[in-house]
Amino acid sequence: MVIVERLRADHAPALLEFERENRAYFTRSIPDRGDAYFAEFAERHRSLLEEQEAGLHRFHVVLDEAGELIGRVNLVCVAEGAPELGYRIAERAAGRGVATAAVAEVCRLASETYGLRELRAVTTVDNLASRTVLERNGFAHVGELTLTGRPGLRYHRVLG
Repeated sequence: MVIVERLRADHAPALLEFERENRAYFTRSIPDRGDAYFAEFAERHRSLLEEQEAGLHRFHVVLDEAGELIGRVNLVCVAEGAPELGYRIAERAAGRGVATAAVAEVCRLASETYGLRELRAVTTVDNLASRTVLERNGFAHVGELTLTGRPGLRYHRVLG
């Protein structure tokens, strides 16, 4: 079981620790956030909360049964009508269905709570785990792109 909560100010310490603990793991499949991300984390977190409050984005954390932060699922550019879904799951929680369940919950929230009608997502061709999560959650492959010099895929899902 996973718990999905909307990002709050009090999530900051656990979120920073999550990002630090999983930095090397994440950079195996997505670009590194860079040292500035960690050095300026507190200010960035405040800024993201302000953007969320303004209705621009919807950020979520994923917690395990013990309340430990094990992931995040974000909807970016909500104001544009078809936001991009992105997610990160801790290495220790990978391969257990956490991403699939968390993405399913955020898709439900997107439709039922946020009133969204469609979502977009992208991933690299070689990230089979991410592609599987998207496809299990009803996303359809709709095109190709290049992500930081790597072949990538575009996905789309109509909510309903």
